[in-house]
Amino acid sequence: MKIKKISTDTYEIPKEGCMNVHGIVYASEKIMNAIKEDKTLEQVKNVACLPGILKASIAVSDAHQGYGFPIGGVAAFDIDKGVISPGGVGYDINCSVRLLKTNLTKKDILERQKEVVDALFRKIPSGVGRGSKFQITKEELKNLLEKGAKYIVEKGYGVREDYLHTEEEGCIKGADASKVSEKAIKRGIGQLGTLGAGNHFLEVQYVDEIADSETAKVLGLKKDQVTIMIHCGSRGLGHQVASDYIKKMEEEYGFEKLPDRELINAPIKSRLGKDYLAAMAAAANFAFANKQLITHWVREEMTHIFSGTKEVKIDVVYDVCHNIAKIEEHIVDGIKKEVCVHRKGATRSFGPGRKEIPEAYRKIGQPVIIPGSMGTSSYVLVGTKKAEELSFGSTVHGAGRVKSRSSAIKTLRGGEIKEKLQKKGIEVKSGSLKSLAEEAPQVYKDIDEVVRVVDELGISKKVAKLKPLAVVKG
Repeated sequence: MKIKKISTDTYEIPKEGCMNVHGIVYASEKIMNAIKEDKTLEQVKNVACLPGILKASIAVSDAHQGYGFPIGGVAAFDIDKGVISPGGVGYDINCSVRLLKTNLTKKDILERQKEVVDALFRKIPSGVGRGSKFQITKEELKNLLEKGAKYIVEKGYGVREDYLHTEEEGCIKGADASKVSEKAIKRGIGQLGTLGAGNHFLEVQYVDEIADSETAKVLGLKKDQVTIMIHCGSRGLGHQVASDYIKKMEEEYGFEKLPDRELINAPIKSRLGKDYLAAMAAAANFAFANKQLITHWVREEMTHIFSGTKEVKIDVVYDVCHNIAKIEEHIVDGIKKEVCVHRKGATRSFGPGRKEIPEAYRKIGQPVIIPGSMGTSSYVLVGTKKAEELSFGSTVHGAGRVKSRSSAIKTLRGGEIKEKLQKKGIEVKSGSLKSLAEEAPQVYKDIDEVVRVVDELGISKKVAKLKPLAVVKG
């Protein structure tokens, strides 16, 4: 495959064959060598062949092979001529991250580290298919799918500021529960307030470094402060929505003309395209509500742990979407226009002033939350105007895998991973040792390198570095 370096940390895949635009990969040489090990570049090229794609098919520095689109893939489509592709969103719709800030310090947690991880593991259900103690009727769930995190807050599980500090205020407009199948409803109804498995986690961290003190102050972050990161998505409901619409699109449009069957799609303005967008928004709202319920239970448990010694205060810093498609305004060829931006394992990174950013943060840009892997750092960044120019206001969503789960299980042992993490001062609690092997730090790219690339390119700017103290895995 032809690929050329056009500037520092920027590579181009020239337009050829069925490609409607060129491909762009934002990566260092070290990361590019890892990317070349799988089909990521081929997937970038395939996405460039889709109808109505604008400017470029983009991969950011955490990119690796995914379903149809690469994970870490970004593509924007013309509203009238373009398509919506479930493979450009992913099976775990709105798999995303919420960051909480507390009035606790690193010292507070170190004194009760094992107690904290054991209590949170008991409180927050995790693991494949694991059910929730939060019960809801089908009618209530359908209401929640259209109202998102706000529905949970109105039921008494949280405060208004929680959803105000969430992307789209915790509710993507246009959601329509009637476009979500009964099978998806059945899969999701017992899973609210659960982490699930895979790379999902609940992590108690502390602020290790501040890179931008003024921005950190706006976000309410300071050195040695304890933060809590929640990474999960729409569980079985979102997975079923993706499966349902992939099947419907295959039946209606076929895939014979596609470079990859996994890129099945529908025109954005078609009946099926509109239905998928409405169902996808509903699944995204389920994910927002899911994290809202987990937030409430984290507050309850941390308050209980420190009762009698400290009055615990926990606030939402921000909740950011991954695995989503959104209708947004962007400048294309000098003209402002509405486009449909797919972010598959990528995060929105709007610069200061955009109306979509919560008012409290509008002067600094959208908060960007980048989780590392177990045992490594995570980062808080903010979006930039440069990102709006280069990547349709997008940046990385995490470290990005370099080794598959099956490969990790063959070569790594969960018990050894747990011991190594404990030696580093990190308590880990998991439903199985197998899941620790699947999610070991060494199966991911170097998060420091991934973040360095986006920071130096200017598509998001570093604010703070966080380090783990206690991790709950599915």
